Amino acid sequence: MRKAEVYSNGVLAGILTETDEGKYIFKYDESYLVDASRRAISLSFPKSRMEFVSDFLFPFFFNMLSEGANKVFQCSKLKIDENDDFGLLLATAKYDTIGTITIKELNQ
Repeated sequence: MRKAEVYSNGVLAGILTETDEGKYIFKYDESYLVDASRRAISLSFPKSRMEFVSDFLFPFFFNMLSEGANKVFQCSKLKIDENDDFGLLLATAKYDTIGTITIKELNQ
């Protein structure tokens, strides 16, 4: 199981998990959820206490990844399998992303 902290404008918004079974789960952090000044990170993730579950990496997060030659280059340099979308997300979405969302690996 791998986990990542999802930040919106530098504030912890929630946790993204890849389970050992290959499912993906996003859950808002409680303090982010109750702060009325904080907006949902995406229309596809309205603020809610429920867990969002998917059989594939949510399109919202998948769209943060490079494509084509850039993806091949990143995977080669970082020694990440080109099919490991979650690993690539963890390695490349820590900073300098387009938009307000950053992803940081959660080491347990």
